[in-house]
Parts: sequence; C-alpha cells; structure tokens
Amino acid sequence: MAAGCSVVTSISDIPTGVPVHLELASMTNKELMSTIVHQVFPAVTSLGLNEQELLFLSQSASGPHSSLSSWNGVPDVGVVSDILFWILKEHGKSESRASDLSRIHFHTLAYHILATVDGHWANQLAAVAAGARVAATQACATETIDTRRVSLKAPHEFMTSRLEAGSRVVLNPNEPVVEWHREGVSFHFTPVLVCKDPVRTVGLGDAISAEGLFYSEVHPHL
Repeated sequence: MAAGCSVVTSISDIPTGVPVHLELASMTNKELMSTIVHQVFPAVTSLGLNEQELLFLSQSASGPHSSLSSWNGVPDVGVVSDILFWILKEHGKSESRASDLSRIHFHTLAYHILATVDGHWANQLAAVAAGARVAATQACATETIDTRRVSLKAPHEFMTSRLEAGSRVVLNPNEPVVEWHREGVSFHFTPVLVCKDPVRTVGLGDAISAEGLFYSEVHPHL
C-alpha cells in the first residue's frame, strides 16, 4: 500500500496502525529535541529532516559526531550516514523496542538519503529520486527539470561511513541512485540537480518529503 500521512497535534492523537510522518523544524532547545527523540520518535513511522536538524539532533541526544559544531560546506555523506544509522538502531523499530520509526528521509541542498529498516518499506529508489526531482522543479518553479538552470553540487565520490569500515562510492551518471546496507538498514543516496537561481524555496523540505512518501510503499503488518 502507498504510505499515508496523518496530521496530529499531540502524541495521544496518533492513531494506531496508521503510518505517521514527522517533518522536523529548526530549533535551538536541546532539552526539547532530546524529548522529541525519546518520546515522539517511537510513535511515528517516518521522519524527514535537513542537515542542521540532523546535527542538532545528534548533539542533543549524545549521538555520533556530536562534537562537530557545524557542517563545513556540503555535509559529509559518511557522517550523515552514521547519524541516520544511529537514529534507527537506537530509536527505531526492532523486535526488542516498542518503536514504529523505520524510515528517515534526509535532505540537504546537494543530495538526499533515504534510510529504512529492512523489511518495512519498498520502492525506496523511486521515492528518493522523486524527492530530488521535486527539489529541482519547485526551486526553479518549472514543470520539468531545465538542465540550463541547474547544477550538480553533490560529491563525485564518498565514504558510506566514518565510524566503521565503510565502502568508497564513485557516482555513476547513468545510475545516480546509490544503494548500500548496514546491519539491517538500507540506504539510498541520490544527487540533486540544484537550481542556480531559485524562485520558490518556502516549504521545499515538506515538498521533498511528501513526494518521497507518495512513491514509498509501507508494510504496516510487519
């Protein structure tokens, strides 16, 4: 079945058995973020966030690379991957934990990563590609991608982890979506064609996550 998205105002409003997506927003209160991680994350199925929110989340909950004060340019893929993996392994769905969280859609200007707990989601390749496509078209306010108005800022090669012996990936223009696996978590990476002169950026993160969810398939019975 296609992934649905419920709108709720409190944890108690979250219906049982219905996939719920949480889109994080920028914040500066570490105590609040820690509360969200421990009390809200287990109640949602899917999470969307950008690089500032990801790093602040790790700093607030003593996650990996939490000593990093800020990103230097394009966020390192290996560092991002380590934090996403930690979130799903420490706070995500498992046989020993009462949590529904099994999917994270990370989006930064240059690339997106979709991380999912194995066995709960399908069609991740199409989902992450769809999110990247809408990032380019909405920012440029076009129906289709105009190659004259976009540029590629994603790293041409990267490590899949900075904490473990990750593999080195070299992007193939003919197959831009890259997939790798780590202890029951699947990662799908795609570069983004970045609009050179963006026209419409308000709500872009919401649009990216919504488009990715539209193409995702969730298996709620598992």
